Amino acid sequence: MRKSKIDCLWWLPALFLTGSCTMVPLQQTGSLASYEGMARRDGFLTKAYISANKTEILAARTARILPTSFSTKASLAGLSPEQRGMLANAVDRLMCIGLSERFQIVPAEEPAELRIHAVITNIVLTDEKMAGASRALSVGVTIAEKIAVPFPVPVPTPRIPVGLGGLAVEAEAVDRMGRRKAAMVWARGADALTSKPKVSTAADAYDLAKSFASDFSQLLVTGSSPFKTLPPLPSIGSIGAMLGGAPKEAACERFGRAPGLPGLVGDSIGLPPEWTDKGAPTDTSTSDNSSSEMPP
Repeated sequence: MRKSKIDCLWWLPALFLTGSCTMVPLQQTGSLASYEGMARRDGFLTKAYISANKTEILAARTARILPTSFSTKASLAGLSPEQRGMLANAVDRLMCIGLSERFQIVPAEEPAELRIHAVITNIVLTDEKMAGASRALSVGVTIAEKIAVPFPVPVPTPRIPVGLGGLAVEAEAVDRMGRRKAAMVWARGADALTSKPKVSTAADAYDLAKSFASDFSQLLVTGSSPFKTLPPLPSIGSIGAMLGGAPKEAACERFGRAPGLPGLVGDSIGLPPEWTDKGAPTDTSTSDNSSSEMPP
């Protein structure tokens, strides 16, 4: 641990090799019913174990999404109840949009061929002060570029690779009899090159929740690993839903609409995601459940 902290101080030469100094352990926490038959399948930035019964997944046509919950460790990570609710709902909403590419999403009280549940098992908080400093540095570089060159070519400004956040999630899809058809153990840290700094302790975990939801949805839509392959092109409907429009499946409305334009503007200027994400409608809001057990 001491060595990794020292390495992070020498971030500039190593930045383009590592992209991040945040390490989120890939651990089996007991949130899944079973870890048997899971294989290591890492992406460029993501660490994961997955399993999928491709034939049976592709045969399924209906899916029900249970509210994302938290392990005890994740519940005690330091986020407020409101931030945890926002984070869990973001996972559910993005999974619902992604799964709508192939599945009919049924309401929570109705049976389905696949029952899907995710558990957030670890959260590394974003350092708000360092995120603010990174945002200020980015603005300063942009101003300097405009002064030096009338029409500069935009160059991404790396974040200061200290105080980056991270997220770990476990999820599975089971049939009506509770038999596992697909599962994923997923961990990823924010990186200094592509993760946008926002002044919130939940900011990086919130953005990474979108990455997890995309990966797990792709696993269920295709029956294959989402890593080290080109993602399928999203439909016009899913693009509209991710930009704040109505979702393809009416059942996804229970998770609320994506932040849309306010979210894009907030991201660009570093606003906390809790300022722009309205979450789920109050009468169908996902509960802040600290249990890691699969609901019935």
